[in-house]
Amino acid sequence: MAYDSETLTWIYDRTSGKCHLCHKKLSFKNYGQDGAKGAWEVEHSIPRANGGTDHHNNLFPACIACNRSKATYTSRTARSWSGHTKAPLSKERKERIKRNNALGGALLGGLLWLINPVAGLCGAAIGALIGHNVNPEG
Repeated sequence: MAYDSETLTWIYDRTSGKCHLCHKKLSFKNYGQDGAKGAWEVEHSIPRANGGTDHHNNLFPACIACNRSKATYTSRTARSWSGHTKAPLSKERKERIKRNNALGGALLGGLLWLINPVAGLCGAAIGALIGHNVNPEG
């Protein structure tokens, strides 16, 4: 199936430009360029042969080697071959998680306010900093 550039951009950005199976960095400009560095294809999480559709929620970027070796296996199975359990997160999702972590850290650190207002301010700042710097992908 041919994809327009808007759809390809959306699919590529869905995992921050990484293969959703092995997490290797992909090159947007090398879409469909077998043998090129970072070459990738659109991969169907649920293969069409197993009833998968071309709906956006079923489409992910995958390096050509992963896409072709996956065949009709599930994404979970194919990810396990490289030791992964989930697809990489989009930039937007990572930022949302970091903001939530920072807020949670600030709130927890701010509980020190009950002991001492200065400790509460310091705790909130440190908690926010730690929360924001935690890697959302583990």
